Amino acid sequence: MKLNSFKVLIVAILFVGSGLFSTSQVSAASPSFQMPFPCGQVWEGQTRTNHNPLNSVDFNRSNDHGDTVVSSASGSVVTVRDLGSSSYGKYIVIDHGNGWSTLYAHLNSFSVSNGQSVSQGQKIGTVGETGNVTGAHLHFEQRYNGSAQKISFNGAQIAYYGAKNYTSKNSCSSEGVTGTVHTDSGISLNVRSGPGTNYGVVGSVADGQNVTITCQKRGETVTGKYGTSNLWSFIGEGYISDTYVFTGSDGQVAPTCN
Repeated sequence: MKLNSFKVLIVAILFVGSGLFSTSQVSAASPSFQMPFPCGQVWEGQTRTNHNPLNSVDFNRSNDHGDTVVSSASGSVVTVRDLGSSSYGKYIVIDHGNGWSTLYAHLNSFSVSNGQSVSQGQKIGTVGETGNVTGAHLHFEQRYNGSAQKISFNGAQIAYYGAKNYTSKNSCSSEGVTGTVHTDSGISLNVRSGPGTNYGVVGSVADGQNVTITCQKRGETVTGKYGTSNLWSFIGEGYISDTYVFTGSDGQVAPTCN
């Protein structure tokens, strides 16, 4: 070995040992990944030592079959494939550039096609139980050069190994989420000062009216046009039950109200 080469090697080793340089910096910086679900939704993420691949995560929540799955970051769809009852079942792979990609498996349906460009937060499919599984959930991977990496959302690594609840911040907007009010009878819906029918009426919204949901809160459980829920949506002047609002996604779609 030439003396100059030896000096370069020693300097590199010293930089690694000092923390000024890390092996993680060798790979390209990852995209700003977010959870693969609409803003505000809460999902349990499970990681385990016998998972294949080891660094992947399974996401679950109650009655999640058919729930919306969105792109974790912007990119280009490179795989839309159905393996039937084996392995990943219906799955999608999105290329995010610089060696990074994400995989979404066991889907019930696809909303994108090969070669399509997608934005962060765009719907790509729905949660299912296709492939080699025993129940509905989303299997998710973040890959670098095809190898599954430990997963991070919003710049923070998820917990390994075990189960933990996470709240999606994917495409959350300070302007709020748009929804449309639908009532069974076509009459106007009361707007309440709090998340329940025991709170005072502060206004009303007509059937078919578009509303902007800035945040949501748990309160009284009611049954409405879209089932039974204790989730209430704040629309500026007060709260309306989420069971009368269509947003295109099940469950919480906006940040939790203070």
